[in-house]
Amino acid sequence: MTQTFVDLDVRPILRGGGEPFEKIMKTVEALKPNQGLRLYATFKPIPLFQVLGAKGFTFDARELDGGDWEVLFRRSTAPEPAAPVLPNAPSEGTEWPEPVQHMDNRELDPPEPMVRILAATEELESGQVLSALLCREPTFLFPELAKRGHEWRGDFEPDGTTYKIFVRVGQRPNTSET
Repeated sequence: MTQTFVDLDVRPILRGGGEPFEKIMKTVEALKPNQGLRLYATFKPIPLFQVLGAKGFTFDARELDGGDWEVLFRRSTAPEPAAPVLPNAPSEGTEWPEPVQHMDNRELDPPEPMVRILAATEELESGQVLSALLCREPTFLFPELAKRGHEWRGDFEPDGTTYKIFVRVGQRPNTSET
């Protein structure tokens, strides 16, 4: 089956300081089975590779003149396994301590909420928990937390507009060894 591409240029959104993730995901959801996405961005959208990989897309990225990027997302025959984007709750029977830090990031524009949460985890001790309120599900945050060995769980509050996440800081690697 021949695949055609739907073009989406998010460079104007990014240059205006906006966050194009929602528009990208709506475009992806509207794709027909024989369609892929041709995305134009001001940077190489590395976090999007994993997000769309979990939805069954492969990608080819190339840098354009002036530092912009063109990325072709093609449907693959089988979805690639991806890092979990659902809460990675601890094993059964393990209780989490009360959060030692609470953050309200609902008024911040991306990527500031993710940056603030990751910075806060650097200040906490292993096993400590922080909670944060967000205005959307932090899809790009999940792989970053996993990479750092942290656990998280979260979901939308009953109001349907606030996402609450709890992050438990993982073991810090021993940096004294060389």
